[in-house]
Order: sequence, then structure tokens, then C-alpha cells
Amino acid sequence: MDKLKVCIIFTGGTISMDLDKEIGAAVPALSGEQILSMVSNKDKLSEIEVVDFCKIPGPHMTIDKLLELKKRIQEILNREDISGVIVTHGTDTLEETAYFLDLTLKHEKPIVVVGSMRNISELGYDGPSNLAAGICVATSDKAKNKGVLVVLNNEVNLASEVVKTNTSSLDTFKSPYGTFGMVDENELIIYRNRTYRQYISTDVVERRVDIIQAALDMDARFIKSSVDSGAIRLIIEGMGRGNLPLKMLEGVKYALSKNVIVIIVSRCGSGRVFGSYGYEGGGKELSDIGAIMGGEMRGLKARIKLMLALGKTRDKNVIKALFKQEDYTL
Repeated sequence: MDKLKVCIIFTGGTISMDLDKEIGAAVPALSGEQILSMVSNKDKLSEIEVVDFCKIPGPHMTIDKLLELKKRIQEILNREDISGVIVTHGTDTLEETAYFLDLTLKHEKPIVVVGSMRNISELGYDGPSNLAAGICVATSDKAKNKGVLVVLNNEVNLASEVVKTNTSSLDTFKSPYGTFGMVDENELIIYRNRTYRQYISTDVVERRVDIIQAALDMDARFIKSSVDSGAIRLIIEGMGRGNLPLKMLEGVKYALSKNVIVIIVSRCGSGRVFGSYGYEGGGKELSDIGAIMGGEMRGLKARIKLMLALGKTRDKNVIKALFKQEDYTL
């Protein structure tokens, strides 16, 4: 039997960074081959193909680069000699990129996104170990048909769930529903099934989608400014179950009057929004006046989903179904 072949696409991030002594801070420096050279015994699991896609920090990732990355991954996955793809990425935007790829790539082969929390100049550089774990996942039959998986700290999480929860901890990437799996002794162990997966077939992305977070005594200025400056859709991170301060309600009404779709999610770390409260600005009223309740989604992922959905349709009922029905696809 021929050895499995995995393609690793390097995009940059902390995993590629080293200390620039002149400025006293980390910057992208390492090539894919340099990072891979630090992964011991990698040849025992698979043959490796390296693609140096770009060398940028996470905050510099753009929609244009994501569309290019998606196309490149699809081309590689379609090759018969490739068993899986790994993407290295900066952790600041890793969850957004992973979810973008999860929504737009429909393939049975494993797709894995990895990163690191420490650069090569720091003690405990975790890049090689995370990459090694990513190789274990990308070569596992258990990872097939699971969508995009995020692998750091030997923990495996679904791109649709994972959230960066801490600015610097090695175990920062978590799911509110518990870890999907782990890598133990070079083997992928899966703890639970993936019950559904959404897919949006589009190469067009609507960029005019803004996120606004609610806070105590906040007014309508940000909402109105966003609408007046060209946003055609808004994600509002409400309080608790999806409630807003009274003064923000005026902004939501203003946006809806301008035919701007408003999606309400929660600023909380977990849990879903619901029309439980009937007071002014409560989730029930927001739903009644035409805002769409975003279920369990957090703001970053809701924005990615909405941007992609709007690239395919402007039908509000379809958008609502996409956020309400877990297995709804476009």
C-alpha cells in the first residue's frame, strides 16, 4: 500500500514567526520547510507536500485571500494522490478562516487548520507539536466527512464551534459543547458525532456586513452610522438571550426601515438567543419587528455565514432559514 500524502499549506501566523531583535517583537520569518523540519518522525505517517501560500499575521487575512485559499484547497483535494490538507494560520483570525472554509468546501477528505500560540523565539514553541497533531488528523480515516477541523494542543474541534477563548494560553481554542476529539499516541480519538453541517456554494462574498456589540446604556449612533455608511446587513451582539438597551432599539428600527437585515446573536460565550423577554428592546420585540434571531451563533461566525449567504441570495426568508435550521444549505 502506498504511503498517504498530505499537503500542508502555510499562510503565516505565529507558527511562522521569530523575534525581530531591532523592534523587540515577533514577525513572520520562517518558511514552510523550516517549520516542517522541526516535526520529528513525520515521514512515518505520510509523505508531505509543502505549499507556501503566503506569510502573513492572522489580522492581515482578507476575503480575497480566503477565496484564493479555498480554490487552492479544492484543487489539491481533487487530486487522487492527496489524502488530506492542512492549513497553518494565525490564531487571531483562525476561527473565522476555518469556518469560512467549512461552509464553502464540501469534500470527504480531511481538512485541518492548525496554528501556534508561541513563536520560535519563546520557550515552549508549540508550532511543531500542533503541526504533528494536524498530520495525525489529516491522515486518519476518522477525520473523513467531518468538515474542517481545528487542531491545537492535541485537541480537535469543529470549525463550526471552535472559539479562541484566551489571548495567550496554549489551550485557548475551545468548543462550548466540549472537545470534539483529541490526538493521543499519534491516533485521532473522536468523542462525539457531528450531527449536521451547513454548506454554502458560492464564490461571491458580500463584504458590507458589520458587527456591533451592545453595552449598558448604548444608543443608536453606531447602528445608524453603519447603515448610513453603506452596510447592507448587521450582526448585533445583544445581551443575554438577545436583548438590547432601549436606546439601541431605535437603531434597529432605523436599519430595518432601510431594508437592512439585522441578525441578533448573544455577546455571551455560549447559549442561544430567543424571544424570551417581551419588554421594549427584548428579544421578543426584536423578533416581532423583523430582526432575525441567530440561534447559538457567536458574532464572528454569524458574520462569515451572512457574508457568504448574501453572495448567493438576498431573500430574507432564505437567510432566516439558514440561521434557524441547522441542516439548511444553500
